[in-house]
Amino acid sequence: MSFLRTYSRAAFSLSKIAKKPLSSHQVISSKQQVFSVTNTTSNLRFYAARPKKLKERIEELIPERLEEIKYVKKEHGPKSMGTTTVDMAYGGMRGIKGLVWDGSVLDPKEGIKFRELTIEECREKLPKVENGSEPLPEGLFWLLVTGEIPTKEQVSALSAEWAARSAIPSFVEELIDRCPNTLHPMSQFSIAVTALQHESSFAKEYQKGLDKKDYWNYVYEDSMDLISKLPNVVGRIYRNVYKDGKVPAIDTGKDYSYNLAKVLGFESNENFVELLRLYLTIHSDHEGGNVSAHTTKLVGSALSDPYLAFSAALNGLAGPLHGLANQEVVRWIIKMKDTIGESPDDKTVREYVQNTLKEGKVIPGYGHAVLRITDPRYDAQRDFALKHLPDYPLFKIVSQLFTIVPDELQKQGKVSNPWPNVDAHSGTLLQYYGLVEQNYYTVLFGVSRALGVLAQLIWDRALGFPIERPKSYSTSLIKKMFENEENK
Repeated sequence: MSFLRTYSRAAFSLSKIAKKPLSSHQVISSKQQVFSVTNTTSNLRFYAARPKKLKERIEELIPERLEEIKYVKKEHGPKSMGTTTVDMAYGGMRGIKGLVWDGSVLDPKEGIKFRELTIEECREKLPKVENGSEPLPEGLFWLLVTGEIPTKEQVSALSAEWAARSAIPSFVEELIDRCPNTLHPMSQFSIAVTALQHESSFAKEYQKGLDKKDYWNYVYEDSMDLISKLPNVVGRIYRNVYKDGKVPAIDTGKDYSYNLAKVLGFESNENFVELLRLYLTIHSDHEGGNVSAHTTKLVGSALSDPYLAFSAALNGLAGPLHGLANQEVVRWIIKMKDTIGESPDDKTVREYVQNTLKEGKVIPGYGHAVLRITDPRYDAQRDFALKHLPDYPLFKIVSQLFTIVPDELQKQGKVSNPWPNVDAHSGTLLQYYGLVEQNYYTVLFGVSRALGVLAQLIWDRALGFPIERPKSYSTSLIKKMFENEENK
């Protein structure tokens, strides 16, 4: 009781200093412990300090975010974010401002930012393994969900939780095993994720009758389960298609990237594990308008659970205009090497590029729908390559292309962005470490993209975003609209 009286007096003293009562859960810190003081005469709780878990932090943030959105809608709801044009309607809605996506933003001149942090800032500030140099994707996921940089302890707890949730049902294992190895790995990936929907907490609770304010809770649980199970899913696909079909067990004491490397058979190469940490971090999110992100948001808006929404996203990611592009870059570079040699001089490379353009073909890996600078994800991978594989022949060709291609594209005068994007580099790094199966590259992209799209899906349900239903027009109606205006 004397102990309680001591801290009651401490709470009263702090109230006097602040000249106002403490709020219901003010925190009083000492060197050894943190005490949560409840401002009532009948109850005083205290407990040892511990790092908050991710779900606890989300629960704290939801009321703040709801108030923020309420304010924004009240103050700015009727205001225009821009106009749309007929060209936008026929051009894939490019440039239309019509989505809310908080995890990342693309700025044409500044590049991509994850919750206001550049990629270089993420590489610097996010927690790493001991003696590691690349950020842990677990930390990036925490950042995408909360907007906050987690502590090492919080990231370690997240690694342990994902490892603990990683097992996949035996029927899903059998389903993957029955797929012919001629079926594209991305198709197998989509099938497996759809089958995992059998485990959906959200779907089960929704059928029972679920209060809207609790949607996020079960979407969170599904998202955590799905992310956790991806290494076992994609590891099984890789082992079945390219190896002996035997999948090693997840190491519950290791981080997510290590375990992904382990199921693929590369865990003994620490530099490859570091590459995966970088790869999963920088490929995770890319605004909300790209196909895989928007598909997740769109399908999820129908209250389809995270498994169904992410499976749909994988089908979009598998397209050659989206995630499949990294394969095309590697194949083009390898074909170039086979044609002009392993160590061509700049003049020979330039002639090859010029001939490619004269044939009416594009240079894969160059250009971006939004960016007007070198993709910072390319820069991050180049930095990694300069550190770990500076003498690798394919990397040397990539470096030559970096200095030659933009110049040749600019000469054409029709290219809005002649600079390299993320796909111009990623496949070459994987080739160096022995992951040479190009059809598998988009699978790794998919694992990474899950972090970004599921982080946003949690918030879509927490904030009660409605089903998406944009208005469409027919060609004949568009013609009539403008014909009527001209006749006025």
